[in-house]
Amino acid sequence: MHQNQRTPVVRLENLSRTYRSGHGVVHALDAVSVDFDRGSFTAVMGPSGSGKSTLLQCAAGLDRPTSGRVVLDDVDLGELSENALTALRRDRIGFVFQSFNLLGALTAAQNVGLPLRLAGRRPGRTEVHAALARVGLDGRTGHLPSEMSGGQQQRVAIARALITRPQVLFADEPTGALDSATGRDVLTLLRTLVDEEGQSTIMVTHDPVAASCADRVVFLADGRIADALDRPTSQQVAERMTRLEPVAAGGTAP
Repeated sequence: MHQNQRTPVVRLENLSRTYRSGHGVVHALDAVSVDFDRGSFTAVMGPSGSGKSTLLQCAAGLDRPTSGRVVLDDVDLGELSENALTALRRDRIGFVFQSFNLLGALTAAQNVGLPLRLAGRRPGRTEVHAALARVGLDGRTGHLPSEMSGGQQQRVAIARALITRPQVLFADEPTGALDSATGRDVLTLLRTLVDEEGQSTIMVTHDPVAASCADRVVFLADGRIADALDRPTSQQVAERMTRLEPVAAGGTAP
């Protein structure tokens, strides 16, 4: 493990995010403070509506918080202009979505090279092939998404997220659209990237089995940090989630 020094790669400080709705104001995040260790794999869990995706989007610079700070290494995202924030996301952050988000008209190699093209740089054949080899797809460079399984498409999406060698990989329900066996393969890949390459990874999931692959599981309820467990089993995660459900329904946690 790459955890001899527990230094945060991402720090959230007193982070709040509110939205206006027809019924008033929704507090998606309520004064959340949490560190995500460099070179580690963290899972974020919580009942529906607990703020998981909002936390991930704020941490990745995809959404701006209402108040509080997001610090990536030594950079306060709140102090960046939109252009600077876009450049930081492009160069230092990787993001993997549940729905893969591949472009259907592009081959696997073209999809992987897209972030470099968007940055104004022509992707080198060697680096694109190396990225696909890292996710076990070096033989699929010329295939379109329609010619690949869901698991292969998600691997292409992970390779695309890794092509810029990001400091942090964010994954929002990366196994949510996959069957359990394929999902396990993707989780094994993410775990290997952490263990062998020190890739800092933060994953939102609703699946206790997926969460048990992480070094640490952070639990949210009602937009607040409710608990955290280190290297738990899937059963421990499931039991903690069961105890959190009343919080989301307006009750109290035990």
